[in-house]
Amino acid sequence: MKTKTLKKNKVNVITLGCSKNIVDSEVLMGQLKANNFEVEHESKQDDSSIVIINTCGFIDNAKQESIDTIIRYADAKKAGLVDKVYVTGCLSERYRPELEKEIPTIDGYFGTRELPRLLKTLKADYKHELVGERLLTTPHHYSYFKISEGCDRPCSFCAIPLMRGTHISKTIEDLVKEAKHLAKNGTKELMLIAQDLTYYGLDIYKKRNLSELLKHLSDVEGIEWIRLHYAFPSGFPMDVLDVMNERKNICNYLDMPLQHITDNMLKSMRRGTTKQKTIDLVKEIRNKVPDIAIRTTLIAGYPGETEKDHQEMLEWVQQTRFDRLGIFDYSHEENTHAYLLKDNVPLKTKQERAEAVMAIQNGISFDLNQQKQGKIFKVLFDKKEGEYFIGRTEFDSPEVDNEVLVKASKDFVRVGDFSNVKITSAEDYDLYGELVE
Repeated sequence: MKTKTLKKNKVNVITLGCSKNIVDSEVLMGQLKANNFEVEHESKQDDSSIVIINTCGFIDNAKQESIDTIIRYADAKKAGLVDKVYVTGCLSERYRPELEKEIPTIDGYFGTRELPRLLKTLKADYKHELVGERLLTTPHHYSYFKISEGCDRPCSFCAIPLMRGTHISKTIEDLVKEAKHLAKNGTKELMLIAQDLTYYGLDIYKKRNLSELLKHLSDVEGIEWIRLHYAFPSGFPMDVLDVMNERKNICNYLDMPLQHITDNMLKSMRRGTTKQKTIDLVKEIRNKVPDIAIRTTLIAGYPGETEKDHQEMLEWVQQTRFDRLGIFDYSHEENTHAYLLKDNVPLKTKQERAEAVMAIQNGISFDLNQQKQGKIFKVLFDKKEGEYFIGRTEFDSPEVDNEVLVKASKDFVRVGDFSNVKITSAEDYDLYGELVE
């Protein structure tokens, strides 16, 4: 028996996983709104008649969260709290037959590239004229900006190509149109995302064309920061750094997941590079853009990783002094090349190795932040929490990097605005400051 009145034309979209999923949900919501649906993102009201869950299927923890969410809403449907539940995204793409068998009460499962079919099921039209338009789930002053879909890289541990398909670049024209639409609606920062930014353009322009795209995007009026996420090290197009130096609104920031450093691990991971090439690349990037902030991501406990491999990684992290760093425990994923290997590093060892890397990085981050004291930075303010306005410098991306905190009792800023801030004190990952003219 239903316990509340459901709004028949109201859709609640739930997003799990990465920033690429966020963009997909925003596009879906834009299409639904154009078809006269009332749509909300992760509504707390539970008064929607339709729930769409955009799932993640990347690693074990993410898959479990997606499954738990599907079961929660399947149970809500049984209890009459929602009328229809649909599942889309990576988990649905990867495990659709299993999900249909195990959780048959869901009204439909859809893959990562089946938006038109999902809309048709909802008796909505896919509106081609809405290319580039979407309903933002982030604060309006920044937006994740997906420049391509899928991946052609052969990395042994990664299931993304199984879920997202092969690499497809969007055209420069479409991306500029999207950027202009976002800027018109208040977006000041574009965070470029893709499974591999550096592959951009090879399919449609027959060359790596990220630098050309950046030039066009940096010309869009109203866009004050452009940030680069997820660059692959092998074949990195160095002309991107030239554009970064030339254009003031391209942040001196590069997110480049390196995954490991020892030659045997890089070879087994099928990364297409070596330890020395990786060291040389980081050095060359820093030489070309001296004040660049480099973020990287590593994997702990990949099959066959020895204590010697781990110690070599620790030494490299200590020596390289990345500005930002994250590390994940290896997850043994079906149908990947690495799944043929024995997952022979115990979970406890994986976790201990990851903690050891982060202990070193915490010290590095603290040291680097101490050097910022007394300096003035341009800060974009994202939110107000408790006693503080919280923002970021050009060297920091939301959710994953350092934050700048300014006391609300002393200074006032508007969320979404830039201000100059003098850093007065610093911790491992937080900077404290005050506004200056």
